[in-house]
Order: sequence, then C-alpha cells, then structure tokens
Amino acid sequence: MIKKFLQRFSNDIGIDLGTTNTLVSLAGAGIVINEPSVVAINNKTNKIIALGTEAKNMMGRTPEHISIIRPIIDGVISDYEVTEEFLSYLINKANNLNKKFLGPRVVIGIPIGITDVEIRAVEDAAISAGAREVFIIEEPAAAAIGMGLSVHTPVGSMIVDIGGGTTDIAILSLSGIVVRKSLKIAGDKMNQDIMSFLKSQYKIIIGEKTAEEIKIEIGSALPDDDTSHHLREVSVKGRDLATGLPKEITVGEIDIREAMYSSIAAIVEATKEILEVSPPEVLGDVINSGIILTGGGALIRNIEKLFEIQLKVKTIVSSNALVDVATGCGFVLNEIEKYEQLVIKNADEVSFVK
Repeated sequence: MIKKFLQRFSNDIGIDLGTTNTLVSLAGAGIVINEPSVVAINNKTNKIIALGTEAKNMMGRTPEHISIIRPIIDGVISDYEVTEEFLSYLINKANNLNKKFLGPRVVIGIPIGITDVEIRAVEDAAISAGAREVFIIEEPAAAAIGMGLSVHTPVGSMIVDIGGGTTDIAILSLSGIVVRKSLKIAGDKMNQDIMSFLKSQYKIIIGEKTAEEIKIEIGSALPDDDTSHHLREVSVKGRDLATGLPKEITVGEIDIREAMYSSIAAIVEATKEILEVSPPEVLGDVINSGIILTGGGALIRNIEKLFEIQLKVKTIVSSNALVDVATGCGFVLNEIEKYEQLVIKNADEVSFVK
C-alpha cells in the first residue's frame, strides 16, 4: 500500500546501460534519452567536463589534458565514480521531463553472466545517483518483454542481443531463462576489426568513431541477393601509416564484410552452441518461431540471412532493435509483480530502497 502511494510521487525509469550507448525510457513517454556511454574528464582538475553526446563529439579531438573514457566496458562498470555521475546525469535529465517529489524507481538492463559484485556495483551506483528503488534484469529478458513476447507461457523464445560490448544469447520460457551464453564480441569488436583491416591492407590509421560510421554505412554479413546493385563504397580519411600525413581512400563493402566476418561468425557459432544444448521441446519451439536478433548489431545488413544459412533456422530482426531493452525495462516497472521472476535479486535478496 505504501509503495503504491509513493509511486504517485516518483517517476518510473528504465535504463539500458550499454557499453556504446545508454537508452532511458520514462513511464508514459517511452524512450526519452539515447546517448553515447562516454564521459570527458579534465585530467588536471579530475573533473567531468562533458557527458554523453557532447563527450562523444570530442573523441579524437581532445588536448592531452582531456581524456575520453567509457564508464561501462563489456557491460560492466569500469569506473564506479564516473558511472555514478553518468547515471545521475541520465536520471536527472529524465526526471526534468516529468518532475516528481521523490527519487525514481529504476530498472536497469545488464548483460548475462555478470557477477554478484558487479550487480551490486550497478545497484549502488544507481542509488547514489538518486534512484529510490533499483531492480536489475538481464538484457535478453528485457528485450523479449520490450518486443511484446509472451515470456510466461511454456513456449521457448530465442533472443540474440548484439550490443556494443557483449552479445547475449538466451532462450526464455515460463518466466525464466532456460539456456544462456554471453560473449565479448559485438559491435565494438567489429569496429576494431575494421580499424585493424584498414591499417593492415591500406596502411591507413582511423579512429573508432570513423570505423563505426563505416560499419553503419556499408557493413554487411552477406552480399545482397540482387546482384545487379552497385557495390557500396565510402570515402575514408585518416593518417598514412608510413608518412604520418593525412590520407584519403575509398573502401568498398566487400573489404568491410571481410574485416568483420570473423566476429560475426563467432556470434553465429555461439548461437549454434546454445541450440545444441537446448532441450528438444524448447528447440522445437525455436524452430517454429525463429531466432530474433536485437541490439545495434542486428542492423548489420543481411546478418539474419547468414544466421539462416548457417543454422537452418528462420531468423528475424526485431523492428525496434535499438530500443527493445530500454522499452522492456520500462514495461517491467509497469507490472513489477508480473515480471518478478525475471528480476535479478541482489546479493542479499533485498531490493535497495532509498
């Protein structure tokens, strides 16, 4: 009764705390924030000077005394104090859109398989950032809820969430995860693949931001079925490895597909391993309903076709792949009792309340 009364005076916020981007959903408003998980720090004063989009725009352009860092690496807090500041920035920004008297209830999506200590760090950081109550849910479960899948029925649903730092693979049924696997190969690793390939093959050095832009523009897992289409190309500017001078080249989709292939193949192989250890009945459900890809990596052109060819299972890209987790986190707070079996308890099995 008291909790329901308090909810009238606080916001419900869902957070997809990602390595590359963090999305925030606000009850009644949907996705209200989508910003890079990046922070700029002045090393002379040890103070944060920019967060999110503003900090990312500084990447590759900062003087020596300014560092650009990611407080979340592979879905895990790498710098507690900076993460606390980043969460505080996000929570305050969301709260300012709909001001309430009390601190918000927050659901945070995390990768599969992080430790109790790491979960505790996320919870503590959120509480210190101003959250009144914190709940944690694994990202594939949040994504499934965000897609509107029925996670309570005795039917298996397979989710492959290809994020920035991690790829999480899970089959859900009866309000739980039946089998799961997480690997630290995802969008950021593909960016590194592109950087390494261009350095090796074209003797040009580029930054991570440029690599990501190339991936988004011409990245693909397989050629298009229409062989008559013109091969996609992009102009790339960087530094000549030999001379150190500016250099500009044109790179095509075939090169970028080759650069990323080993990482994409590793994700497909990990999905195959999950299928191989799944109970037969659940596997039958997946064959009927298909594999659902979500996260930013799911938007790589033709990646679903590669899954289908390699795994012989129908594969679908979620229509809202970028926001499924954050949307699901918001839905969980709307009906917390309904989803309580999917919510991860902290180490002492007690929700943090402020």
